[in-house]
Amino acid sequence: MKKIADNNDVKIIYVLLDGVGDLPHPDLAGKTPLEAATTKNMDMLAKNGIMGQVISVGKGIAPESDIAVFNMLGYKFQHSDYAGRGVIEAIGIGIDFKDGDLALRGNFATLDDEGKIIDRRAGRRIEREDVEKISKEIEKEIKFSNPNTTVAVAPTVGHRVTVRLRDNKPLSSEISNTDPAYARVDGMGIAKAVSDFMKIEKCIPLEQSENAANAANLVNEFTKQSLEIMKKSDVNKQRSQKNKKLLNSILLRDAGNKYPNVKPINDLHSMNFSCIVDMPVEIGISNILKMKAFNAGGLTDYEEKARVAAQAMETENAIYVHLKGPDEFGHDGDAIGKMKNIEEIDERFFGTLLDHVDVSKIAIMISADHSTPSIHKGHSDDPVPLLISGNMITNDGTQRFTETEAKKGAIGLIDGVQVVKTGIDLFKT
Repeated sequence: MKKIADNNDVKIIYVLLDGVGDLPHPDLAGKTPLEAATTKNMDMLAKNGIMGQVISVGKGIAPESDIAVFNMLGYKFQHSDYAGRGVIEAIGIGIDFKDGDLALRGNFATLDDEGKIIDRRAGRRIEREDVEKISKEIEKEIKFSNPNTTVAVAPTVGHRVTVRLRDNKPLSSEISNTDPAYARVDGMGIAKAVSDFMKIEKCIPLEQSENAANAANLVNEFTKQSLEIMKKSDVNKQRSQKNKKLLNSILLRDAGNKYPNVKPINDLHSMNFSCIVDMPVEIGISNILKMKAFNAGGLTDYEEKARVAAQAMETENAIYVHLKGPDEFGHDGDAIGKMKNIEEIDERFFGTLLDHVDVSKIAIMISADHSTPSIHKGHSDDPVPLLISGNMITNDGTQRFTETEAKKGAIGLIDGVQVVKTGIDLFKT
C-alpha cells in the first residue's frame, strides 16, 4: 500500500451542506435561511475560524451536484475528461456498465394530459414498490428499432432513476437532455431557469457522428415508448385511485459513456481522506476517488454521522461528510423548511460533533456544493459560504456561518478546487 505522508499532521472534518446557499426571501423577512436560522453551534465555529466565499465550478455556471462536489474536493475537469453524472450514479448503485454504454440520470416526473410537466419529481417521496414495478415493466415491454439494444432502468432514491442503454456499437454521450430544467454544456449539467410550462425535450446529437445520432435516436425511442408503457401501467391506475401523483414520464439528462480515470484523492492531497455519503452520486464519487467510506445510518441520522466522523479522526487525516437536507427544501421553494432543516443540522450534527472532537487538534470546514435559492427553486451560480474553524485558525472577525458574513471573511473569493488546499494550508500555518 502506498504510504501517504506529506500531510499526515493535518486533521480536517469537511462538511458540505448540499445546496445550503440561498438568497433573501420574503417568507423570512428578507433574510436567507442561513441568516434566519438559529445556529448556535455553527456560530461558535465561526467565532473560532475564518470565512470566505466559493465559486464551486465557475462564474456564470449553476452546477449540478456531481461536478460541483468534484470541484469542491479538488478536481477540475476539462470537457473531454468528465464522465457525466449518468455514469457517476451508475457506478454509485453498482449497475452493470462498460465503456461504450450510455448512462443517464433520470427523474420520474408527472405530466398532465397535454404533456406539460406539473411535477419534475412526481411528489419526491415515492413508494419503493411503485418505482421498482414500473421500472421492470419498462425494461420488459420496450422494443427498440435495433433488436440488439438493451436497457436497464434502475430506481435509486425517491424520484431518482438511472437508465443504461447498451447497443452493438459504442454510443456517444454528445447528446442533449430531455429534461428541460438542465442543459448540457461542455460535458457538465447546468441548471436552467425553472418555469411552469415545461415539456419533455427531444434529444438531439451535439456532434456530427453516427454514434451521437444513434444515441439520440435510442433516447427518443426510450422516451416515446416509456411514456406509453407508464400510461397503461397498473401502478398509475392504483396511484390515480389514491390521488397520488402519477409516474408517467422519465426526464433524462447528463449522458456519459466511459468509466472515469482520475487520480485517487489520497494521492491528490497526500493524506488519508475518507467519507460519509448517502446518495448514489456521492457514493459514485467516493468509489471513483477511492475514498474509504464509513457507514453512518440514513440520510437524517445526523447524530450518528457526527459520532462516526469524530471517531474516524482516530485513523484518518480527513473525512468528507455530505448532508443532503437543505437542497431539497430549496428545490421545493420552501425557505422556512430550509431554515428549520439548517437549525436541525446545527443542533443534531454540529452539536454532537462539538461534543466529540477536540478543536485544538482538528479543524472543521463547512461549505456547500452549490447554492439552491428557494425563490428560484433550482441551483444558481451564487457563491457559497466557506468556514474553516479550529484553535489553530486565527479568527477574522466573522461571527456566523451566513452568506453576508462570508463576504467579510479574510479568505476572500476562491474557486472550489482551492478549498481543500486552503484548509490544509491554514491548518499548517
